[in-house]
Amino acid sequence: MQGNVREARLRPEFASLYPGLEPNVWLPATTIGQKLLLWHLATAATPQGERLMAEEHFEFRGGRGAENRNGARTRASDQYRVPDQ
Repeated sequence: MQGNVREARLRPEFASLYPGLEPNVWLPATTIGQKLLLWHLATAATPQGERLMAEEHFEFRGGRGAENRNGARTRASDQYRVPDQ
């Protein structure tokens, strides 16, 4: 895994909610997001909650740390932090 690639894996206890995703397998978060988006579009299902990948259903690792983002937000709901000058 490269340090700047955000990865995710489905928690086994939520596997029944995500047909086609194998639990406990680390994949790039973008890959899982694409699969979920296509599944939601194909089944006319709507994601529950504000995010496509609920944090209680998935584990995440990797990606750039906050120290490398210079205070940039990655989601609209994230808290804004003014970078240190």
